[in-house]
Amino acid sequence: MANTPLLEGLHVVDLASFIAGPAAAAILGDFGADVVKVEPPRVGDAYRSLSRMPPNPRVEGINYPWQLDNRNKRSIALNLKSPGARDVVERLVTWADVLVTNFPPRTRAKLGLDYDDLAPLNARLIYADVTGFGEEGPDAHLPGFDVTAFWARSGLMDVTRQRDAAPAINAFGSGDHPTAITLFAGIMTALYRREKTGQGSRVTASLVAEGAWAAGMWLQAALVGGKAPRPADRSDPPNALANVYRTADDRWLLLAFANEDKQVPLFLQAIGHPEAAENPHYADSKSRRAHAAEIAGVLDKTFATRSLDEWRELLDSAGLTYGVVRTLDEFAHDPQLVANRILVPIEDGNAEPHLTIDSPVRLDQERKVPARPAPDLGEHTESVLRDLGYDDAGLAELRKAEAIE
Repeated sequence: MANTPLLEGLHVVDLASFIAGPAAAAILGDFGADVVKVEPPRVGDAYRSLSRMPPNPRVEGINYPWQLDNRNKRSIALNLKSPGARDVVERLVTWADVLVTNFPPRTRAKLGLDYDDLAPLNARLIYADVTGFGEEGPDAHLPGFDVTAFWARSGLMDVTRQRDAAPAINAFGSGDHPTAITLFAGIMTALYRREKTGQGSRVTASLVAEGAWAAGMWLQAALVGGKAPRPADRSDPPNALANVYRTADDRWLLLAFANEDKQVPLFLQAIGHPEAAENPHYADSKSRRAHAAEIAGVLDKTFATRSLDEWRELLDSAGLTYGVVRTLDEFAHDPQLVANRILVPIEDGNAEPHLTIDSPVRLDQERKVPARPAPDLGEHTESVLRDLGYDDAGLAELRKAEAIE
């Protein structure tokens, strides 16, 4: 494993707000890049206040989403609307290898931050742009959030609910974070291209494209004339052996049998119904699909007779594939997360540091930098500006122009 982080020396300007863009920049920082986050003075990135918005959990004194997606960054508070800020922007672009933005197209154009505005300043610049609904089309100007562009627009919110139940609100950021991985992959691809050509390029990603990719199997079926599944009715499922069942202690198990011909006899034996193997309704996959409601009814009654722990012991002994529907509180204490370094400590000087979630990209031969605290608003404004060549007089001019405070 190398002693020097893989991306050490890579300069990144994070002009994005909220989750997908900043999270992609955070992954670059995990591998050692120097990430400068540009925020508006006084208010900062609106993501700083997201933890106070219901239904997000409130944790007194800890801004947990900000820490998750803005660790290992330097923050500069810069008023991009001030004409005096333009020189700073141009110096940042000249300094940068990568610039990340999620401004809507109209805002980018108004601020002079389009790719065509900035690329002439730095021929090697990787310009990474993430939007809600893409760069073209009638909805390109709309603000995009993962709940609207990833979950609702893609059909995922519809197919993941039970029939006759209202669509559920998904965990905030659950569409943003996979989109961040896509943007990170695009940035790394562009950096590889730059190694071969010497030229920068523009990288794009969108929440709606990520939603299409996530729903891809069933969306592809719809494209070729297949009828996409409607919201499930667990009492009358398409497949009773790919269904959820409630245990006696009010927990839920998900069955997931990939090889039914092998697993069904073992399953019937484990649940105490070996005689069902002789029932023609259960004889083969076609019969089981035709009688799925009947089978689901039998399994509902069967699983209701024992606790989750009892069922786990029986199913594990039979070598069957299933999942336990866990709560987030349980998952937070799952030993697999620590064993696989999915959770890592925040190096903040505390004797017992809090844990945070590592980005899921990993190379065995490369080390990531330790997770350090996310910056306060404008914490590094002066030091970054001095890195860009501003002296005391230059800083005074920027303050006079209200570009910085």
